[in-house]
Amino acid sequence: MLFLHPADFTPVCTTELGKTAVLSSEFAKRKVKPIAIGDDPLESHGKWVKDINETQHTTVNFPILADADKTVVKLYDMIHPNASTTATVRSVFIIDTKKVIRTTFTYPASTGRNFDEILRVIDSLQLTDHYKVATPANWKDGDDVVIVPSIQDPAELAQRFPKGFKVVRPYLRVTPQPNK
Repeated sequence: MLFLHPADFTPVCTTELGKTAVLSSEFAKRKVKPIAIGDDPLESHGKWVKDINETQHTTVNFPILADADKTVVKLYDMIHPNASTTATVRSVFIIDTKKVIRTTFTYPASTGRNFDEILRVIDSLQLTDHYKVATPANWKDGDDVVIVPSIQDPAELAQRFPKGFKVVRPYLRVTPQPNK
């Protein structure tokens, strides 16, 4: 998980980096490595981490990359168009082990990230990578999932989904989460 923060010593970013540190065991459980990018110099990041640790009651235990010349910010088009010509957006990139960007989130500078949603999407990506299912609206880990329409063979359905499934419509078949 690569995430950009607009600036050091800002209130919303302080809570977000603190929350990332608090959730370190949740990210580790999913084999996800958080990496922050900020466009302040490295020295500033170091001073700010002390504030984050103190105010958020945690220990920042992930790298914060310095992009003072905005090389990465410009490469990924992360300048906030409605805020200014230099303000960076509050973006999150979920990148898989093959270095493919699987999803992105972009928040306005005034809105903190929803880490429950970030973890939910990671759970969904990891689940759907291993099973021929999709996750429905508002799905949470442990909820029922949807069987992808490409599976039509009854023998394959029985083999892949031994807990059974409910046919709501021919294109909408629901089954218990396979790995639970």
